[in-house]
Amino acid sequence: MKMGCLPVPASWPLKRWLGLGLVVFHCITLGCAQEKKVAKSKVGEKVGLPCCYKIPNSESLQNYRVYWQVNVTDVVLAYSGGEKIHEHSRYVNRTKLDLKNLTLWIYGVEILDRGPYQCIVQSLQSSPDKPGSHLLCGEPVTLFVTADFSEPNIERKITASSCESTEMVVRCSSHGGFPKPRIYGVLNNVSVVLNTTWESESSLSPYNVTGTLWLNVTKDINFTCFVEYDDFVMSTSLLLAKANDCIISTALPSYNVITASSIIIITFLLAIILAAKYLPRHACSRCSKNQESADEDVKEIMNPPKSSKVTCEMSSL
Repeated sequence: MKMGCLPVPASWPLKRWLGLGLVVFHCITLGCAQEKKVAKSKVGEKVGLPCCYKIPNSESLQNYRVYWQVNVTDVVLAYSGGEKIHEHSRYVNRTKLDLKNLTLWIYGVEILDRGPYQCIVQSLQSSPDKPGSHLLCGEPVTLFVTADFSEPNIERKITASSCESTEMVVRCSSHGGFPKPRIYGVLNNVSVVLNTTWESESSLSPYNVTGTLWLNVTKDINFTCFVEYDDFVMSTSLLLAKANDCIISTALPSYNVITASSIIIITFLLAIILAAKYLPRHACSRCSKNQESADEDVKEIMNPPKSSKVTCEMSSL
């Protein structure tokens, strides 16, 4: 059932319709003039929305008409003469009215439950100065609903490294929370701005958030990521360590140097092989020639000369 302020049976007489018009007028006037109260809850919890009127101990709910409405147009729960006369389909089995202080209890709070509520109380008892039903209060209260974000997760990816510094991309992400959060980082107690992206099916759906930071790290540094939503803050810290490995580039020798070195090595090896093969033969041949000449000399010395023999023979004659 949707109405400006109050649902009423179609069979009400004109006098009551006029009275209802006054109630609506007072309802809107009071809602604008009075300071709004605030109630907060998390998704899945229960919350009590306080009403602006409390029934005296000497009386009962039978003497009153009580309406709880949301967003001005939707009646959440309505009682008249001590009996429930209306309950919104989205709040069935999730609401309960305190019969004394008229607090509206909402169980299993959802994100869609957030918004402005208003408690409207009418007295059904007439008096000489106030004939018929009359408005007692119509005070508003705003419900804020939050959903906890997951603990922020920090990941880093090294993109380049040298002896002097390490370049890296740092990402911080969190999901499943409400309302739309603020995400930021702190590097050694200095706040830094992150490149932020949000994902959500609608403005009344949980959010996923990611913050990205590009860094050139010259020394180890502590990074803390904060996710802030409503009055709540979640945080995670990670030590961003500079890479210890130094990459020293060594230039490869040119093609000409490699070729020349190869030729020298091959030539040297061939020289060694040839020397090992031919030098022993040459030495042996020279030794054999020397030996032959020595043997001939010995033979000449051992044999007497022929001329001496002829001379002896002639002398004997």
